Amino acid sequence: MLAAGLATAGAIAGAGPAAAQEAPPANGATATLGGLTIKDTAIVHGDGGDTEMGAGLFEMAVDQGGSIQTYCIDFGNPTQPKAKYHEVPWSSSSLQNNPDAGKINWILQNSYPQVNDLSALAESAGAGELTENTAAAGTQIAIWRFSDKVNVEAKDPEAEKLADYLEASAEAIEEPAPSLNLGPTAISGKSGEKLGPVTVNTDAAAANLSLSPEAESAGVTVVDADGKALTSAADGTEVFLDVPAGTPDGSATLTADATTQVPVGRAFAGVGEHAQSQTQILAGSSDTTVTAQATATWASEGPIPALSAEKNCAKGGVDVTAENKGDQPFSFELAGESHTVEPGESKTVLVEVAEDQAYEITINGDDGFSEKFTGVLDCDTAGNDTPAPSEPSPASAGGSAGGDDAGDNDGGDLANTGGSSATPVIAGVAIGLVVVGGATVFLLRRRGGSADAA
Repeated sequence: MLAAGLATAGAIAGAGPAAAQEAPPANGATATLGGLTIKDTAIVHGDGGDTEMGAGLFEMAVDQGGSIQTYCIDFGNPTQPKAKYHEVPWSSSSLQNNPDAGKINWILQNSYPQVNDLSALAESAGAGELTENTAAAGTQIAIWRFSDKVNVEAKDPEAEKLADYLEASAEAIEEPAPSLNLGPTAISGKSGEKLGPVTVNTDAAAANLSLSPEAESAGVTVVDADGKALTSAADGTEVFLDVPAGTPDGSATLTADATTQVPVGRAFAGVGEHAQSQTQILAGSSDTTVTAQATATWASEGPIPALSAEKNCAKGGVDVTAENKGDQPFSFELAGESHTVEPGESKTVLVEVAEDQAYEITINGDDGFSEKFTGVLDCDTAGNDTPAPSEPSPASAGGSAGGDDAGDNDGGDLANTGGSSATPVIAGVAIGLVVVGGATVFLLRRRGGSADAA
């Protein structure tokens, strides 16, 4: 996923300040947590004794329209009420380096709500009657056994049979593709040239493409490799920004949007002030609107850098990449060391950050250039077998416990995922662990500019 869910930035290092722009949204789906809507009781066995808590499905409202359902993959941290989330790759979540991540995806594909014929699910599991609540609880419990190695079982005997069946049957399934992203998220080049390419990745039939109004007014257009103007693009399409010769030094934002169902198995991490709300994984989606953005910078001469930052959970830090498409070297200071990127080259520097540590990374470059990336590195699970102490007592899920066994999961309505017949709980409760960095896309600032990432 573009910039692994982190922010990116570009800036003109030539004459004249770069125009400040508002930070684009995260790529893919962004959503607000509702609550634990369909659940039953789990029993967690810990060193201090047994603890009962709710286990089941959360519901989120997608910011641009639509709804999604998620399970927790982050046991030790509680959720934060009304927390903002965004879609991220496994590598930027607590699933990074988890050898059982693919088995979690199998469980999602082969249990509730994707399998909403509860009689058939119970038969496969060798269980008696399953309700929506007990099916959701059994599914969550099986996921916890792989995501956090939790010693947990269902209070309901039939839910426990489902959890045992899912755990024993799970096979590795590869990570699903993102709903929508653009990559790379920061490009640069000389006016009079085509900037790019930027690749469109989406599971939708096509994504609509548009440019910021000031770029269109300057005559900048979105084109394909042959120079043909584009207003939409299918998955895998490479697009370029055609900047006419003589265009004043400046920048543009390329926006892609599409309507699709977010693929089951995509991870969701907290954003900004909610960066430490427990990580979730998608179990069901209605038709939703998803958005992605990339920035472009051009100048007539001099160094023309494009900067990006990406959390590197495997190496315990943040990768900062500087690419220079200008005709002069771009020199910058990062983490107390000097670096130079020659024209047409790029350089990536790993800035080590401790787990759960907030970071502020500043890049100071030629001619007063400055860019800042901030966030929290939160990649690991605690390996804990007790719930987070700050978690409120689970409330009872309302609505029908039996659910609707029939219905095709054919898209447009969240009810088709099996999740709409229960009333949302008043408190957005959860159990979870590790936060994955939020993602804010950083735009161009030449002098003293900064943008926040999470």
